[in-house]
Amino acid sequence: MAEAERIIGTPDTPDAAGGGKERPDSEGTPAAGESGTGPAAAAGASGTGEAEATAARPRGRRRIAVLFAVAAFAYALDLISKLIVVAKLEHHPPIEIVGDWLKFEAIRNAGAAFGFGEAFTVIFTMIAAAVIVVIARLARKLYSLPWAIALGLLLGGALGNLTDRIFRAPGVFEGAVVDFIAPKHFAVFNLADSAIVCGGILIVLLSFRGLDPDGTVHKD
Repeated sequence: MAEAERIIGTPDTPDAAGGGKERPDSEGTPAAGESGTGPAAAAGASGTGEAEATAARPRGRRRIAVLFAVAAFAYALDLISKLIVVAKLEHHPPIEIVGDWLKFEAIRNAGAAFGFGEAFTVIFTMIAAAVIVVIARLARKLYSLPWAIALGLLLGGALGNLTDRIFRAPGVFEGAVVDFIAPKHFAVFNLADSAIVCGGILIVLLSFRGLDPDGTVHKD
């Protein structure tokens, strides 16, 4: 009898009561410390993604603000300097700043930066407008402070010269840009040209370092 009970098992024995099956806890509910794949886990992953996106948004807004602040500063300096030059320096003798090495001399330039390509005024106007559109579109993905400064310089310079193209003589989209900075043995230029060149140099340096506008760094 004892031998039969040992082989068959009794209801009081855990093996007999469970019938050799695992407990429901191990089948339906993850144990403590294990990751689940049900709705709760999905909700947690979604919440983490939303938190990361929320943390990224203010950083992106700050970079865009820097871009437009730099652009506004560069544009304002260029605009004010041109107004002063037209009012005080145009049709007057040049002003020597550093002897013959640097002068302020007002000229009207129908070409590109530094006086090149005077026969293509309309084309340069279209290029400046296209640069502004590209920078505005790129600003949505901007998370890098150095890129924000570089693009802000480009945007401010392009807006400064584009303003001259549109509002100055001889006509809309054909206006001549006001240049006044005249180094010795070099072309005459303005502050907008300087901002464009500085922004371009900074972009080249950032590209060599592998820094992208979205803040990521890559190495070839």
